[in-house]
Amino acid sequence: METFSKTPRLATAVLWAASPDEAMLVEHLVGIGRRDAKKRTAHFLLELGARLKLVGLGSTQGYACPLSQYLLADALGLSAVHVNRVLREDGLATFQNGQVEIHDLDGLMRLADFDKSYLDHDGPLLR
Repeated sequence: METFSKTPRLATAVLWAASPDEAMLVEHLVGIGRRDAKKRTAHFLLELGARLKLVGLGSTQGYACPLSQYLLADALGLSAVHVNRVLREDGLATFQNGQVEIHDLDGLMRLADFDKSYLDHDGPLLR
């Protein structure tokens, strides 16, 4: 604490660096508690894609995803059968053979009510 009181800019940078993690945690809790299966799945696929895109491993068209449908379902609190049905219903995205393909990014974002601003890691103090 003494270091932070002597260097308030460092304290601000540390708090700022921790805030995206808190924002992601809140977003996940909201996802499990308030989103239906379709919105939850869409949001997860979009968030994973956005995070992979930040590190150069994804694009707006899709990305490699080593998760099985069972692991994806478990992460979302759903059954694998339900996840498969949800993905096929609207044709917005597909998840097969370790690959997520996004067929309608705008439609998927509308469905999930996705706002990627909570994933922003480019803060002014870390530039």
